[in-house]
Order: sequence, then structure tokens, then C-alpha cells
Amino acid sequence: MSKETVFTDLIREHQALLYKVTSVYTDSKLDQEDLFQEVVYQLWKYFDSFRQDSKITTWMYRVAMNTAITHLKKKKRRPDVQPIAEVLIKQSDSKDEVYEERLRLLYKHLHHLNTLDKGLIFLVLEGKSYNEIAQITGLQASNVGTRISRIKKKLKTNMTNS
Repeated sequence: MSKETVFTDLIREHQALLYKVTSVYTDSKLDQEDLFQEVVYQLWKYFDSFRQDSKITTWMYRVAMNTAITHLKKKKRRPDVQPIAEVLIKQSDSKDEVYEERLRLLYKHLHHLNTLDKGLIFLVLEGKSYNEIAQITGLQASNVGTRISRIKKKLKTNMTNS
């Protein structure tokens, strides 16, 4: 099987993962599509350098999040965007009003977190263990636990005061 076929199959298999990462770091559908393309490009660019020291998804998360953070830094220079909560609610298949309102509130507060904290909470919401998060972010597992605890406390405080 050719390198291109293997890569294409990998992207197809894990495109939901990539769309989730891009949705956390963008505020509009157009920006999300741009970032998705950039992430795929970066994955292709470094595909040969994947050493299989970790799971392929761990590597993909790391590349996607680093690309997203770089994209976010560039984006700060041109801040005319639609809020992330609106984009995600529009994409949601759920018609549950209470669920949608809670989701809107959560993403409103997530939007105010710094770049690293957004990524950490995203990975927690994805069900990643502290060790997996440490591998993806390059932080120590104990540091991940401490940071996540502080972020959860901050979100809880902010959300209950809203």
C-alpha cells in the first residue's frame, strides 16, 4: 500500500478527532475548515517523522493542537469572528433546549480560557488519561492533574456565578 493511501485512510479514520480539535480553537466554520486543512498539511509534512513511540492518535493530537495554537496566535491579529458556541450548537444534532443551553454556556466559558487550558480541557472531555494528555502536550502527568483541577475549579466558579 502506498504512503498516500495509508495517510488518506488515516485521515479518513480520524477526521472526527481533527474536527474536534479545530472546533475548540476556531470561532467560525470557515476558520475551522482552514485550520483543518492546515492540520492535514502538517500531518502530511511530518508523516515520515512519526516514530511510532506513541499511538498514532497521540501524535495526531499533538500535531493538531500545536498547529491550532500557531493558527490562534496568527488569528489574534484579525479578530472578527463568530462565537464558538454558536458554531457548535448549529452543528449539534440534538434538539434538547436544556442541553443546548448548557453546551452554549460551557463553550462561552471555555472561550475565555488561555490556549493551553483550552487544550487540556478539550483532552479531558475527549476522555484522555493524564498520562495521554502529558504525552500529547509535553507536560508532566502530575502537572497535568494539577492544572486540570485548577481549570475545573475556575470553570465551576465562573459558571455558577453566571
